Amino acid sequence: MKTPIRHNACTHRETGPPRAVCGAMAGAVMEQQPRRASPLGAVQLSSRSDEDLLELVAERRDEAAFDEFYGRYGRAVYAVVVRLIGDRAHSEDVVQLAFTNVWRAAAGYRRDRGPATGWLFAIARNAAVDALRSRAAPSRWEVPDLPDDGPGPDERAAAAEQAFRVHAAVDRLPDHEREVVELAYFDGLSQSEVAARLGSPLGTVKTRTRCALAHLADRLAAERVMG
Repeated sequence: MKTPIRHNACTHRETGPPRAVCGAMAGAVMEQQPRRASPLGAVQLSSRSDEDLLELVAERRDEAAFDEFYGRYGRAVYAVVVRLIGDRAHSEDVVQLAFTNVWRAAAGYRRDRGPATGWLFAIARNAAVDALRSRAAPSRWEVPDLPDDGPGPDERAAAAEQAFRVHAAVDRLPDHEREVVELAYFDGLSQSEVAARLGSPLGTVKTRTRCALAHLADRLAAERVMG
């Protein structure tokens, strides 16, 4: 049987897989695993920290806690995997692998070593790197690429981690703030275009954008302190 999956984090057409795909990926992670009901209700889980959720998964094999954690970060992981491997279709498999590894390795997480988001990013990055390495090696007759003057591996990894943290922080915003940020910064719409898309007054869109950016700054600053 498969665990029920939250889909609210997986509906944006550009930054996450389709709704049905999200459910299939998380369900596949849990398939073959013993079902254990959470002693905590959904409302209580939604108020728990990421670190609390991982500890519930590690100590109780708590599927509801895993589902909550997946709902918070499934789309952010997908976005960073696409950024790293450049293949949307294959990225779905890599995300499934990453969260399978989260389920299996949760007992190895220690909150005193850093926030859960950094641990999760490392798992997602490693899954993406393994996927890239598993691709067919180039032919020995292939002409070598010219030197690349672009960012090196360290710079690309740092940029990917920052993108992951931003996507994850956006996904934790209230719905009315998240939608304006997604339309403005992910879809590239002007504030006037966002207002027209949502059917909201321009002043309301501007206010929501200011509040969203302030909340994002606070969350990202808090993560830097924790890290």
